[in-house]
Amino acid sequence: MQGLDTNVLVRFLLKDDARQARLAKAEIDRANAAGETLLVSLLTVLETEWVLRTRAGLEKADIIRTFKQLLEARDLAFDDEAALEGGLHAYENSKADFAECLMMAHYLGLGCSTMLTFDAAAAKVPGCKLLTA
Repeated sequence: MQGLDTNVLVRFLLKDDARQARLAKAEIDRANAAGETLLVSLLTVLETEWVLRTRAGLEKADIIRTFKQLLEARDLAFDDEAALEGGLHAYENSKADFAECLMMAHYLGLGCSTMLTFDAAAAKVPGCKLLTA
């Protein structure tokens, strides 16, 4: 098993650097052919979402679609697939930022009853609780 850094995943997705995109695809194909798992951490997911949103200018729907496609990829594994699925669902159905949705889903998966937040939009997501005075 090998882990993917954000820049490898982003080059593979965006193909914005032809040489690095070819290298990323070749390594993913090689690992797939060898039956080797490539792991994507939640940290990589968060950073990838930030790059897709801020640098590549992808819209929310495109980001959600991209991560759903990655979840279906046989050659990739996620360190907390349930959190990613739950985070994407919350993100798709709320005005909260993706990071808050992913953190909330991860915390719930760890057994937390809620995620405490000062973010009003995140607090509207089931599983989050707004801290107020």
